[in-house]
Amino acid sequence: MTGQRNASMKRSKPSYFMPILGVGLVLFILGILGWLVINASKLENYFMGNIQVHAFIREGTPQKDIDLVKNIIASKPYAKTVEYVTKDMARNKFMGDGNADWNKVLDYNPLPASIDFYLDKDYVNKDSLKVISADLATNFIISEVKYPDAVVSNLNDVVKKISYFLLTIAGVLAIIVIILIDNTIKLAMFSNRFLIKTMQMVGATRWFISKPFDTRAILNGFISAILAIISIAIIIYGVENWWLPELKALHDSGMLTMMYLVLILIGISITFVSTHRSVTKYLKMKLDDLY
Repeated sequence: MTGQRNASMKRSKPSYFMPILGVGLVLFILGILGWLVINASKLENYFMGNIQVHAFIREGTPQKDIDLVKNIIASKPYAKTVEYVTKDMARNKFMGDGNADWNKVLDYNPLPASIDFYLDKDYVNKDSLKVISADLATNFIISEVKYPDAVVSNLNDVVKKISYFLLTIAGVLAIIVIILIDNTIKLAMFSNRFLIKTMQMVGATRWFISKPFDTRAILNGFISAILAIISIAIIIYGVENWWLPELKALHDSGMLTMMYLVLILIGISITFVSTHRSVTKYLKMKLDDLY
């Protein structure tokens, strides 16, 4: 009899391995998408932060006027890393890009001096650049303003498409994650419905019955998230060190840490809510309805 009772207790003991594994796998997929979104955002910021504007200076402009305009541009919110490029520096850059020297054709340097600066990423769009060009043109020493117009237009279009695509994928996956985790927990609790009902029948209160399941759900959600985080970290390390070392330049420890905390919060929250709801459901059901 004792052996049969022990075997019965073992069969009625809740099994948490599959729920932990199932939730961990779902969080792993969500985390990989989160990592891709972070890299896409960093790549977008990199390209948008490398748009340079050239404000060409009129010949014969005194140095004091150049310095004054340079300081004015540097004070603007749209300008980063402002640099005064002399005619000789412009020539050296031109030659450094692999262009042929013009000494055999011209006996003077045709390239104008300029004040170059990188745009703040919030101003990398056609409308803002038109306003910036008009603002720079009000300075009498500026003869012309140039920037990669085609690059800005294409970059804005690509960024919008990628943003909409990732946003759609993230939204759909978030819904799938919630449904999958909820169903996984429901299946786990379904196997324990008789245990829950038995505790109620011997006089245990709802709070007393729910507490151990809720506590275990929080722990399971945490363990699932940790397993997912460890797996994601291993994947990221492998990709950045062996498969695509170039991605190291996009590595953002702060954003990854935030993503890991979100995964922990999602894992704990959904498992807790699903478990508590399932326990409450079975407590309200009649014994015959459990079969």
